[in-house]
Amino acid sequence: MPDVAVIDYGMGNLHSVAKAIEHVAPKAEVVVTDDPDLIARAGRVVFPGQGAARDCMAEIDRRGLRGAIVEASRTKPFLGICMGLQVLFEHSEEGDTPCLGLLPGRVLRFPDEAMHDTQGKRLKVPHMGWNNVYRMMEHPLWAGIEDGARFYFVHSYYVEPASPDVVAGMSHYPFAFTCAVAQDNLFAVQFHPEKSQAAGLRLLGNFITWEGK
Repeated sequence: MPDVAVIDYGMGNLHSVAKAIEHVAPKAEVVVTDDPDLIARAGRVVFPGQGAARDCMAEIDRRGLRGAIVEASRTKPFLGICMGLQVLFEHSEEGDTPCLGLLPGRVLRFPDEAMHDTQGKRLKVPHMGWNNVYRMMEHPLWAGIEDGARFYFVHSYYVEPASPDVVAGMSHYPFAFTCAVAQDNLFAVQFHPEKSQAAGLRLLGNFITWEGK
């Protein structure tokens, strides 16, 4: 039984996530897999990814991973990263895509008309680079991470949860947006902890020791 299963649906730099987990947990058995049975047997699950929502959902279903993802999110410590956050919600504007519906809410594109800083300078989409993350709830995955710590982002869409109760972290570009959510065994982030140096490695280390709820 692997300690950590990193879900492989053919999108994103999955091996960089696996290597970062191995760095913080050198004794853990980490597997990158699209085998639903192996995901079901793993002690904890990481759901990373990049790319477009429609392609992501198509690959999840083509590989028969939908049930394994839903079950893992309900029964064991589960970490979503980037696209692994967005498709947890009900619907994405990206390609008008129905998603997994594990959390009520939607995924929206950064609106062109709003993308200006306080001096009126045009802001680029995708939002790419380092940005501050502010805690909206206490959670074991934030342990040892300074409020306002900087994490690395690459995304053109952001999540809008239907309830504020699941919002675990916020960032700002150029308006406040949800960048982390938490509910029971599930924690998911828009930023890339595997690319976020000390703060990101600390979050991954916290995930390895977190037993969920």
